[in-house]
Amino acid sequence: MLLLRLLIIVLLIYTGFGAYLYLVQRSFIYMPVRDQHPGHDNFILVQSGEEAIKVWAISPGRDKAVIYFGGNAEDVFYNIPEFRETLPGHSSYLVNYRDYGGSSGTPTEQGLFADALAVYDRLQEQHAQISVIGRSLGSGVATYLASQRPVDRLILVTAPDSALAIGKSAYPFYPIGLLLKDKYDSTRYAPQIDSPTLLLIAERDNIIPMKHSLKLFESFPPGVAEKIVIPAAGHNDLSLFPEYWERMEEFLRKSSVEAGL
Repeated sequence: MLLLRLLIIVLLIYTGFGAYLYLVQRSFIYMPVRDQHPGHDNFILVQSGEEAIKVWAISPGRDKAVIYFGGNAEDVFYNIPEFRETLPGHSSYLVNYRDYGGSSGTPTEQGLFADALAVYDRLQEQHAQISVIGRSLGSGVATYLASQRPVDRLILVTAPDSALAIGKSAYPFYPIGLLLKDKYDSTRYAPQIDSPTLLLIAERDNIIPMKHSLKLFESFPPGVAEKIVIPAAGHNDLSLFPEYWERMEEFLRKSSVEAGL
C-alpha cells in the first residue's frame, strides 16, 4: 500500500512538472528585451503580416548587406559599434524579434521565420548581395532563411542542431518531441543550403554543448560548411574574443575577393 502511494505521488509530480514545462516552455526559449533606445532613429520598420519588426540599420546604401539574428535574451542594439567597425563595406541590419526592442507581436518559431523572410524580401530590393548571421536562437532563424532565399554567405554562432535536441538533453525523462512547440530543427533545413557557411563554435559553451554544433555541421551538404572552434570562449562571452570578429570579417570578405571586387 505504501509503495502504491509513493508511485502515485511520483506520477503526480512527474505529470505536474510535465504540464508546467508545456505551459511555460516559451518563457524558457524567448526572453524579450524592452526598447531601451527610443532616442535613436537609425532603424527601419518592416511589416510582417500584422506585426511591425524594428530593425537597426547601420551604414545603409552599400551594395552588400548583412542581416543579424541574435540570441534569445540579446539586445542587438549593443552590437552596432562592432558591426560598424568590423564590416564597414556592408550595410548591417540587426533584427529585433517580435516583442523585442520595439517590435510588435509575440515570438514563436513560425512568427520569427515569417519575419526573417519579410526582412530579407524588403532588403533584397536595395542590395546586390545579402549575407546572414545567426547567433544561438538566431542560428535557427538564419538557417531557415538561408534554406528559403539565396544568401551570399551564412554564419552560425553557438548554433544548436535543434531546440528539440537541447530539450531532450535537458529533460531526458519527458517526451519532449510531443511537448515542444518551437523545435528550431536546423538539421532539417541545412541539407537545402548551398551558400558557403561558417560555424563559429565556443570551446567552453555550457549552454549549447559543442556536440550539438558539430551535429549541425555534419547536416550540411559536403563542402558547403566549415567550422572554427574558438579556444576558451563560452556561450555568452564569445563575442568578447577578437578572433570572433576577425573570423567573421575574413569569411564575409571572401565573397568580395572571389567576385573580384
